[in-house]
Amino acid sequence: MALTTNAVLDGTVVKITGFGAFIQLEENRVGMVHISEIANSYVRDINEHLKLGDSVRVVILGTDDSGRINLSIRRANPSPPAPVYAPQPRRETPATFDDMLSRFLKDSEERQLDYKRATGRKGGGYSRSRG
Repeated sequence: MALTTNAVLDGTVVKITGFGAFIQLEENRVGMVHISEIANSYVRDINEHLKLGDSVRVVILGTDDSGRINLSIRRANPSPPAPVYAPQPRRETPATFDDMLSRFLKDSEERQLDYKRATGRKGGGYSRSRG
């Protein structure tokens, strides 16, 4: 049987390396799935996704000049479409300028008090040393 590009086949994982996995196809042919073609998400360790002897569905990406078969698992098993998120309505009414100014003044006073407590200062004012 001639292997054609984009054909979907079932195979068995026979070897796992740091850069990909080798898949046994029909008629004792072996192809390789590169690490980037294993899953739709980032794959740090192939062993988290595949084990020796796992049955997998693959798609043939093509063959190179040496006759090596390039395969993809992620293209044979496409992920579901991402959910569409609708914008949430605002729960808060927009603040007026006076509201924002009063909030700013309150925050500013709290920060000044925290600073004075942290540095041990009692009050602000100019002091002269008598000499």
